[in-house]
Amino acid sequence: MDQGISRRQFLRGDIGNRRPALHPPWFQSEQRFLAHCDQCGDCLTACETGILERGEGDYPQVNFHNGECSFCAACVQACPTGALARQPGDAPWSLHASINTESCLASRGVLCLVCGEHCATRAIRFPPAAFAIAAPILNRTACTGCGACIAPCPVHAITIVTEVA
Repeated sequence: MDQGISRRQFLRGDIGNRRPALHPPWFQSEQRFLAHCDQCGDCLTACETGILERGEGDYPQVNFHNGECSFCAACVQACPTGALARQPGDAPWSLHASINTESCLASRGVLCLVCGEHCATRAIRFPPAAFAIAAPILNRTACTGCGACIAPCPVHAITIVTEVA
């Protein structure tokens, strides 16, 4: 379902198919985040894994090529404005991994298990395949969207996508 573009995307001329920046965990909504975030950078320095960096407009964004999210909530605790707010029982975000099987080394007959080896929740598995290299299968319900599988993938076959209900 196409939801169009946000007002911010329109005003900055981003009317193409670019995906919006991934905000830190526990951001409530795009509008609330942009209204409350003062670009102070406290969340950037608080991030234990170093995945937060300054993005467009100096807003913090997640870069999974720098590592994974441990969901420590240090960014939330460091946020002085409430742009990041964690309520009991709240999921950090609605993200999950997506594997491009055509780009995956398994599609080229090369055995590579690196994404599965980095997945703490075992959301990526490699079921045996008769007379073929096992291809990765993602269990979306087990995937937390932590991004641990992103950086180690040698062919960049994994991306993080927003879960659509």
